[in-house]
Amino acid sequence: MREAGRVVGEVLQMLAEVAKPGVKEKDLDEIVQKEYSRRKVTPTFLGYGYPAYPATVCVSVNDKIVHGIPGDYVFQEGDIVSIDLGATYKGFVGDSAITVAVGQITPEAQKLIDVTRESLYRGIAAAKPGVRIGAISWAVQSYVESEGYSVVREYVGHGVGREMHEDPQVPNFGSPDQGVVLRPGMVIAIEPMVNIGDWRTKRDKDKWTVRTADGSLSAHFEHTIAITDDEAEILTLP
Repeated sequence: MREAGRVVGEVLQMLAEVAKPGVKEKDLDEIVQKEYSRRKVTPTFLGYGYPAYPATVCVSVNDKIVHGIPGDYVFQEGDIVSIDLGATYKGFVGDSAITVAVGQITPEAQKLIDVTRESLYRGIAAAKPGVRIGAISWAVQSYVESEGYSVVREYVGHGVGREMHEDPQVPNFGSPDQGVVLRPGMVIAIEPMVNIGDWRTKRDKDKWTVRTADGSLSAHFEHTIAITDDEAEILTLP
């Protein structure tokens, strides 16, 4: 899982550097295809679910929260782009996401990115053996809401292993005393999705793309982590 996670982290970093004004969403998909072929890993997202997801990476711009299918849209100065990526190596999955700025963005958009990133690391800091999943949920929610934003409730983090989505679910909201107890050896993906406006969502006709219901900006960060005897180990760093 460390190898799958390392590949995801490295390729995500490449995509973040490429996401500039004038670049098409589908250019990111082409980069993933080439890099995964070179590194001999399998794109976890391609063909996943029903209807089968048609790309190797999710690219969600501005009010899109998650699962955006990369197409012909050309990134514009001021966009924010959430990039979600998974890789399978020797039967194990790594899953991670980042949100990046395209050129110069508004202070409001930058704060949203900063708060969402920070909420992920607060969730990771709370992921210790012997505590419940809810400790992660509360760490994310309490911080995000203290900054005046909302956490998406209809999509959550999850266990990771031989499959991308395994038990337990890892909500970004809830009470510290809820959920299963974390034990050393467990691997989970923590992925706060944070909106400037309301937390409610809607889905596009493509059955995949999820947007904010009110059209507000959204950001998304994710790491796959392993629960250890002490602090959690992040498996998806580059």
